[in-house]
Amino acid sequence: MAERVLITGARAVAALDIARSLRAAGYEPHLADCSPAWVARMSRTAGPVHRHASPVGRPADFARDIRGLIERLDPVRIIPTCEEVFHLAALAEADGFSDRVFAPLPDRLATLHAKDRFAALCGRVGLPVPETTEIVDQAALAAFSGATADHVFKPVWSRFGARTLIAPTPAALAALAPSPEAPWVAQRRITGEEVSFYALCHQGRVSAFCAYGSDWRLSGGASYVFRPLPPAMTARLRPMAEALAAFAGTGQIACDAILDAGGQPWLIECNPRTTSGTHLFGRSAGFGRALMGSDAARPLSGSCHLSPALWLHGLPTALRDRRLADWRAQRRQGSDAVAAPGDPGPVLGALVDAAVFGLRALRTGRSLTAAMTADIEWNGRPLDPPD
Repeated sequence: MAERVLITGARAVAALDIARSLRAAGYEPHLADCSPAWVARMSRTAGPVHRHASPVGRPADFARDIRGLIERLDPVRIIPTCEEVFHLAALAEADGFSDRVFAPLPDRLATLHAKDRFAALCGRVGLPVPETTEIVDQAALAAFSGATADHVFKPVWSRFGARTLIAPTPAALAALAPSPEAPWVAQRRITGEEVSFYALCHQGRVSAFCAYGSDWRLSGGASYVFRPLPPAMTARLRPMAEALAAFAGTGQIACDAILDAGGQPWLIECNPRTTSGTHLFGRSAGFGRALMGSDAARPLSGSCHLSPALWLHGLPTALRDRRLADWRAQRRQGSDAVAAPGDPGPVLGALVDAAVFGLRALRTGRSLTAAMTADIEWNGRPLDPPD
């Protein structure tokens, strides 16, 4: 009988790729989420999808549901893919199953996630990071009022570039309300190309690594086309992942960086969870084994994309910016990370999920990206798992 692996955050297309890779490697994947996660439910190649309570809205029920899933499935590994990782890691530490969770321990997760603490970590291990200052009150904010053009301001706890202000006007800066409970950072502005990398690590060693950029992004900055970086730049970024892996220990590390005019990469933030870098491994059995710590995996050489976004957002952008030839080339030559051979259902599932989150955004007055994470995100508050 195949060993079972539980993948949480089933709403993410990346979770779908992880499930497909694990199945190719001979494991029995199960997925779970507190949202319907139609992108996974409509897949023939992912696995059963289980439902649990929101760790944000119903933490006691979340703990009960996760404990129940572990008891029923007895997974050899639990792989978080979204921000439920923070809630799950805290529960695992309290309950004594941290060895099953593919994630750093809670204190290390917090250091990687918090933008000020991550910058400080990079400084300690000798990684290039822009000067970063924590801001917890109006007095600290006012100190930057004459230098806004040279800085980027963002909440310490945020994701997808939400609420980030790049070279804001003094009036926009003054409208912020930082506090010890909701701190911000001011980061020296680096102008250049934004790139990312993604790595798997086991006991401080990297078992899979890829670096990528994108020429196709949503207005908020999220990419939907992923282009591998040239080998020279990939080789330059990998030691950064290795240095962070030595701190993280075990889990997933994903970082955003800016390449300045001289080609120097500057790390700007870290996501200690799954990102779109998973798509560049092509759902391979090797990547599945790398997730389990029994192999090393290399990414494919071609680009990939999220087909619903490529049509719904990419085509209008291509028509507006006269990039139709580029759009056609991507659609023809790139691989789709959502559909798979014999498994077209996740494309429809992704559209259903987008509609569900869109309605939630309208109902709650949130942005779409905020609505997509409100039930799982973690913004630095202490996590005390229920008994």
